Amino acid sequence: MLNRLFLAAAFAVGLFAQTADVKTAEQAYKNIIELKGTPADQLMPTMQYISVSLGVQCDTCHVAGKFEADDKRAKKTAREMIAMTMAINKNSFRGQTSVTCYSCHRGSERPMGIPPVQETDAAPKPAEAPAAGPRPTPPTADSVIENYISALGGADAMKKVTTRVGKGSITAMGQEMPIEVYTKAPNMRITVTHMGPRESYTAFDGKAGWMGSSGRPASDMSPAESLASSLDSEFYLALRMKEIFPQLRAGRPDKIGDRDVISLNGSRQGQPPVRFFFDANTNLLVRIVRYSDTPVGRMPTQIDYSDYREVNGVKTPFRWTLSRPNGRFTIQLTEVKANVPIEDSRFAKPAQ
Repeated sequence: MLNRLFLAAAFAVGLFAQTADVKTAEQAYKNIIELKGTPADQLMPTMQYISVSLGVQCDTCHVAGKFEADDKRAKKTAREMIAMTMAINKNSFRGQTSVTCYSCHRGSERPMGIPPVQETDAAPKPAEAPAAGPRPTPPTADSVIENYISALGGADAMKKVTTRVGKGSITAMGQEMPIEVYTKAPNMRITVTHMGPRESYTAFDGKAGWMGSSGRPASDMSPAESLASSLDSEFYLALRMKEIFPQLRAGRPDKIGDRDVISLNGSRQGQPPVRFFFDANTNLLVRIVRYSDTPVGRMPTQIDYSDYREVNGVKTPFRWTLSRPNGRFTIQLTEVKANVPIEDSRFAKPAQ
């Protein structure tokens, strides 16, 4: 069984590379029943979704070393639940994945079927009434992007920078490791994590994503992971948002903690939406939330940006935290240099 610590560490440093093989789950794995026809690279994300939805680990359903075995009743129950939710979605929601494991379980192995009793004599607090008066007119998507570009330093200053090299550390599960981040316009990026004598790589070469570590063959990312990596690698994201997302609309005013934020929802054909949150005072990007679809539900990834500093006239985040339901890590840079020469080969997947 893969224990929680290894899962989190592997997640943090990118050791769980998924192949871009077009095989179905039943072609790549043994004893697949309810998920027949699912792309093989979707099976692990599906298992992760079920795991975090129920708050369980692999060994709840699987036998260590014999993942295909049906020895445990929990595995048979899981199949029944997958069939049930898929039938509900097919018959009641026109095939859209509206009801998922998380709809009922909410992180508990056994869903709550009975409402809790009232545990206090105090009267329930009434909901806060909305503020009186007309609602403020929300900003347009164009104005949000224009303010973001201006806050970063302006389009001219941004275009004068074509590469960045950052050094700092990555922290996951309480462990801190040195890291280097190389980025190059228009959309190439590689992070190098130093784990003692070994190095771990997560990269996008301008066309596709790959992962690897020293002493092991590199692997292509799955199409979904590669698409997410391509967005993270956009060097001029602010300048290209309207090109990347044909549909952009401003959301309602929101808050992240005590901070007022303005949101944008970006859509592109055939892909889950991406949400962007900007500080209402500084106009800088403070959060991105993107999603990846699995056969049983949608998995979110949240990236929070902070510690903006000026590098060659452009505001650059020196800290970001990537969070998923099954783990998180934080990268804190201590130095960033701009316009350092970087060959394209730096981002290329090593030959096998």
